[in-house]
Amino acid sequence: MKIAIVSDSHHKTLYLKECIDFLKEEGCEYLIHAGDICSQEGLEILKNSSLKYIAVFGNNDRNLFEFSDKYNIKAEPYYFKIDNISFKLMHLPLHLSPDTDIIIFGHTHKFHCEYKNKKLYINSGEVCAREKPFIECAKLEINANEYIITHYFKKNNENNFMKEEFKYEQ
Repeated sequence: MKIAIVSDSHHKTLYLKECIDFLKEEGCEYLIHAGDICSQEGLEILKNSSLKYIAVFGNNDRNLFEFSDKYNIKAEPYYFKIDNISFKLMHLPLHLSPDTDIIIFGHTHKFHCEYKNKKLYINSGEVCAREKPFIECAKLEINANEYIITHYFKKNNENNFMKEEFKYEQ
Protein backbone atom coordinates (compact mmCIF):
# COMPACT_ATOMS: atom_id res chain seq x y z
CA MET A 1 0.00 0.00 0.00
CA LYS A 2 1.29 3.47 -0.93
CA ILE A 3 0.06 6.63 0.76
CA ALA A 4 0.75 10.21 -0.34
CA ILE A 5 1.35 12.58 2.58
CA VAL A 6 1.32 16.37 2.30
CA SER A 7 1.02 19.22 4.77
CA ASP A 8 1.12 22.98 5.04
CA SER A 9 0.13 23.93 1.51
CA HIS A 10 -0.93 27.45 2.66
CA HIS A 11 -2.76 28.72 -0.46
CA LYS A 12 -0.03 27.33 -2.75
CA THR A 13 -2.54 25.34 -4.79
CA LEU A 14 -0.27 24.92 -7.81
CA TYR A 15 2.40 23.37 -5.59
CA LEU A 16 -0.23 21.17 -3.92
CA LYS A 17 -1.52 19.90 -7.25
CA GLU A 18 2.04 19.31 -8.47
CA CYS A 19 2.86 17.23 -5.37
CA ILE A 20 -0.34 15.19 -5.62
CA ASP A 21 0.10 14.53 -9.34
CA PHE A 22 3.70 13.46 -8.72
CA LEU A 23 2.72 11.13 -5.85
CA LYS A 24 -0.01 9.59 -8.01
CA GLU A 25 2.66 8.85 -10.63
CA GLU A 26 4.62 7.17 -7.81
CA GLY A 27 1.70 4.76 -7.35
CA CYS A 28 -0.04 6.23 -4.31
CA GLU A 29 -3.62 5.13 -3.81
CA TYR A 30 -4.43 7.16 -0.69
CA LEU A 31 -3.85 10.84 0.15
CA ILE A 32 -3.40 12.38 3.59
CA HIS A 33 -3.18 16.15 4.18
CA ALA A 34 -2.00 17.15 7.67
CA GLY A 35 -3.57 20.60 7.68
CA ASP A 36 -3.10 24.26 6.77
CA ILE A 37 -4.77 23.91 3.39
CA CYS A 38 -6.12 27.47 3.78
CA SER A 39 -8.44 27.60 0.75
CA GLN A 40 -11.48 25.91 -0.72
CA GLU A 41 -9.48 25.59 -3.95
CA GLY A 42 -7.00 23.40 -2.03
CA LEU A 43 -9.88 21.24 -0.79
CA GLU A 44 -11.13 20.91 -4.38
CA ILE A 45 -7.68 19.68 -5.44
CA LEU A 46 -7.83 16.96 -2.76
CA LYS A 47 -11.38 15.99 -3.73
CA ASN A 48 -10.58 15.90 -7.46
CA SER A 49 -7.35 13.93 -7.04
CA SER A 50 -9.15 10.62 -7.72
CA LEU A 51 -7.45 9.28 -4.58
CA LYS A 52 -9.15 8.26 -1.35
CA TYR A 53 -8.26 11.22 0.86
CA ILE A 54 -8.51 12.54 4.40
CA ALA A 55 -7.43 15.89 5.80
CA VAL A 56 -7.48 17.68 9.14
CA PHE A 57 -7.97 21.34 9.91
CA GLY A 58 -4.78 23.23 10.66
CA ASN A 59 -4.44 26.32 12.80
CA ASN A 60 -4.88 28.46 9.63
CA ASP A 61 -7.99 26.65 8.36
CA ARG A 62 -10.70 28.37 10.41
CA ASN A 63 -12.25 29.71 7.20
CA LEU A 64 -12.77 26.11 5.99
CA PHE A 65 -14.95 24.87 8.88
CA GLU A 66 -18.13 25.60 6.91
CA PHE A 67 -17.00 23.13 4.21
CA SER A 68 -16.55 20.10 6.47
CA ASP A 69 -19.74 18.49 5.13
CA LYS A 70 -18.64 18.88 1.50
CA TYR A 71 -15.04 17.67 1.90
CA ASN A 72 -13.36 14.92 3.90
CA ILE A 73 -11.73 17.26 6.41
CA LYS A 74 -11.87 16.53 10.14
CA ALA A 75 -10.97 18.02 13.50
CA GLU A 76 -7.68 16.90 15.01
CA PRO A 77 -6.62 14.45 16.24
CA TYR A 78 -8.46 12.23 13.79
CA TYR A 79 -8.22 8.46 14.15
CA PHE A 80 -8.82 6.04 11.26
CA LYS A 81 -7.72 2.69 9.86
CA ILE A 82 -6.56 1.48 6.48
CA ASP A 83 -6.29 -2.30 6.14
CA ASN A 84 -6.18 -2.84 9.93
CA ILE A 85 -3.35 -0.32 10.39
CA SER A 86 -4.31 2.44 12.81
CA PHE A 87 -3.51 6.07 12.06
CA LYS A 88 -3.70 9.30 14.00
CA LEU A 89 -3.71 12.47 11.94
CA MET A 90 -3.20 15.95 13.32
CA HIS A 91 -1.80 19.30 12.31
CA LEU A 92 -0.40 20.61 15.57
CA PRO A 93 2.02 18.10 17.10
CA LEU A 94 0.19 18.18 20.43
CA HIS A 95 -1.09 14.60 20.41
CA LEU A 96 2.09 12.64 19.68
CA SER A 97 1.21 9.92 22.18
CA PRO A 98 1.92 6.44 20.77
CA ASP A 99 -1.71 5.24 20.69
CA THR A 100 -1.79 4.18 17.02
CA ASP A 101 0.55 2.41 14.60
CA ILE A 102 1.25 5.56 12.56
CA ILE A 103 1.16 9.16 13.77
CA ILE A 104 1.10 11.87 11.07
CA PHE A 105 1.43 15.57 11.85
CA GLY A 106 2.27 18.90 10.23
CA HIS A 107 2.70 22.52 11.42
CA THR A 108 6.48 22.55 11.90
CA HIS A 109 7.20 22.82 8.15
CA LYS A 110 10.05 20.34 8.68
CA PHE A 111 10.27 16.79 7.35
CA HIS A 112 10.48 14.22 10.12
CA CYS A 113 10.24 10.46 10.26
CA GLU A 114 11.05 8.26 13.20
CA TYR A 115 10.24 4.70 14.17
CA LYS A 116 10.22 4.37 17.94
CA ASN A 117 8.77 1.55 20.06
CA LYS A 118 7.03 0.10 16.99
CA LYS A 119 5.28 3.42 16.25
CA LEU A 120 5.94 5.45 13.10
CA TYR A 121 5.93 9.26 13.27
CA ILE A 122 5.84 11.27 10.02
CA ASN A 123 5.77 14.93 9.06
CA SER A 124 6.03 15.38 5.30
CA GLY A 125 7.42 18.92 5.54
CA GLU A 126 5.90 21.88 3.73
CA VAL A 127 4.26 22.03 0.33
CA CYS A 128 4.24 25.85 0.39
CA ALA A 129 8.03 26.45 0.32
CA ARG A 130 7.61 29.22 2.90
CA GLU A 131 10.27 28.35 5.48
CA LYS A 132 12.82 27.18 2.90
CA PRO A 133 13.01 27.24 -0.90
CA PHE A 134 11.78 23.65 -1.27
CA ILE A 135 8.41 22.10 -2.05
CA GLU A 136 8.11 18.90 0.02
CA CYS A 137 5.90 15.84 0.17
CA ALA A 138 6.25 12.20 1.21
CA LYS A 139 5.22 8.70 0.26
CA LEU A 140 4.61 6.02 2.86
CA GLU A 141 4.84 2.48 1.54
CA ILE A 142 3.55 -0.19 3.88
CA ASN A 143 4.73 -3.73 3.16
CA ALA A 144 4.32 -6.93 5.16
CA ASN A 145 7.43 -6.40 7.30
CA GLU A 146 8.56 -2.84 6.64
CA TYR A 147 7.70 0.79 6.27
CA ILE A 148 9.42 2.74 3.50
CA ILE A 149 9.16 6.52 3.76
CA THR A 150 10.32 8.55 0.80
CA HIS A 151 10.82 12.27 1.33
CA TYR A 152 10.55 14.21 -1.92
CA PHE A 153 11.74 17.78 -2.28
CA LYS A 154 12.54 20.22 -5.05
CA LYS A 155 13.30 23.86 -5.46
CA ASN A 156 10.18 25.65 -6.56
CA ASN A 157 11.82 26.76 -9.82
CA GLU A 158 13.14 23.31 -10.79
CA ASN A 159 11.38 20.46 -12.57
CA ASN A 160 12.46 17.27 -10.83
CA PHE A 161 11.95 16.06 -7.29
CA MET A 162 14.96 14.76 -5.39
CA LYS A 163 14.42 12.11 -2.76
CA GLU A 164 15.73 10.46 0.34
CA GLU A 165 14.44 7.13 1.60
CA PHE A 166 14.07 5.68 5.09
CA LYS A 167 13.27 2.01 5.83
CA TYR A 168 12.08 0.57 9.10
CA GLU A 169 11.41 -3.07 9.87
CA GLN A 170 8.11 -3.63 11.63
